[in-house]
Amino acid sequence: MTTFRSLTPNLVVADMERSVAFYRDVIGLEVIRTVPDQAPFDFAWMQRGGVDVFLNAIEAVRKESPALAERPLGGSLTLYFVVEGVDALFASIRDRATVAMTPTTQPYGMREFAVKDPDGYYLTFAQEMEQP
Repeated sequence: MTTFRSLTPNLVVADMERSVAFYRDVIGLEVIRTVPDQAPFDFAWMQRGGVDVFLNAIEAVRKESPALAERPLGGSLTLYFVVEGVDALFASIRDRATVAMTPTTQPYGMREFAVKDPDGYYLTFAQEMEQP
């Protein structure tokens, strides 16, 4: 039997420097590893609180997977982060990101907001609300 241990979004980005800065400085992820070790990077592994995001420069993807590089960036892919302190996170990033949805308490018990990253990927941040 196969056991799944994790799932990591692997995003193709148009401008690696811009994307690393966004995920590091706005979202608060830490750079764990890059390839190569010094900029300009082809790949960056970003992480916060055990949540991983991989970034891949479109130039590198064009060399390794040309068909993938032809797809539009952003597309319909959304990332859904479950966090604690969703309102504080929104307050800390709302002026530094394109807000796609302001904080909203959903009927299914999650309080969520969404922003777009520089390539158009939607990032939704959600916190489970206590049920009355």
